[in-house]
Amino acid sequence: MSELCKRKGVEIIAAECMPDYVHMFAGIPPKYSVSEIMGYLKRKSSLMIFDRHANLKYKYSNRHFRCRGYYVDTVGKNANKIEEYVKN
Repeated sequence: MSELCKRKGVEIIAAECMPDYVHMFAGIPPKYSVSEIMGYLKRKSSLMIFDRHANLKYKYSNRHFRCRGYYVDTVGKNANKIEEYVKN
């Protein structure tokens, strides 16, 4: 994910990757919408996973193994609390 974020200038402030989900606290450049970045990250990371783990192509033949949605919120005064939540 960090490689993909660097390509778009997205700053990862905190992140936690688990087998079935990812929590990420990130700063997105104003030239991109949140949906653009989320679509990019989900598409590209899926392709990278399929390239590195060829056996998944048989289990997920349609190349869709991520959920369709995602949760996004904006950060203001509670940035430190959100960063702590993501890290733990």
